[in-house]
Amino acid sequence: MIDTGLKDKIAIVTGANNPYGIGAGIAKALVAQGAIVFLHYYRCGEEGQLPVHDKDIPGETFYNTQRAKTPSEVLKAIRQIGGQAEAWEADLSIPDNISNLFDQAETTFGQVDILVNNAAHWEADTFLPSADILVNKTVEAWTSAPDYITASSCDRVFAVNTRAVALAMAEFVRRQINRNGNWGRIINISTDGAYCFPSEISYGASKLAMEGYTRSAAQEFGQFGITVNTISPGAIQTGWLTPEMETEIAATYPMRRVGQPDDIADAVVYFASEQARWITGQRIYVGGGHAM
Repeated sequence: MIDTGLKDKIAIVTGANNPYGIGAGIAKALVAQGAIVFLHYYRCGEEGQLPVHDKDIPGETFYNTQRAKTPSEVLKAIRQIGGQAEAWEADLSIPDNISNLFDQAETTFGQVDILVNNAAHWEADTFLPSADILVNKTVEAWTSAPDYITASSCDRVFAVNTRAVALAMAEFVRRQINRNGNWGRIINISTDGAYCFPSEISYGASKLAMEGYTRSAAQEFGQFGITVNTISPGAIQTGWLTPEMETEIAATYPMRRVGQPDDIADAVVYFASEQARWITGQRIYVGGGHAM
């Protein structure tokens, strides 16, 4: 049996309140290896919080309902398997909340060994003045009609998907240096559409920029025993796909299925493990061959 070396390691997992989501899957997989998890969450869709599209798109209403929950279901599932976990809500587009997140985690469990940047903000947007101009199915089947890109839409997406990740990595390494640590893992969750994502241009660009930050962090953090890697998922069923959409998408994938949160969680466990101790600055596609 392989020992991942994760027993009693303390992990922050951001964006982990959706019980069907990738963050929840990651948290449960780390706990199964003996890690202790501190869950970050932010209930999307509530008054005064970041907007989400919900224009009667199939599957989207259910998905947004899950994202608006507290992580109580996720915490219950973790505790039922004997794991330790607590949670804290924060809007990561507010810079001060990054250091507050680490303070909360360390006050609750102790120094953080693993950081999984999974939280993301999504909006469909386009360079074109009207979505009606989009042709050749550049609008994905699951998206509402994209809006024309604006300064505010761009800022909303980049604030969470790029800036918050960069600040979280900086906070992680600062605390590692202050305590003379020599072991750490950072895993950033991207998308396999980051390189080119028409009709979701800001989302894709924000994730590609995050991947650039990841490689630079890997170069700078290695001297402190910290590895930094990216996982780029394909389509993952987190509650947003109807059965019909899932069948349609699966037919375009070499392995003829869409992904499940466990598929991403297993890759996170690997990058966090001792088995990946000499792997850093890498991006791995986890999407059944959708991107190679």
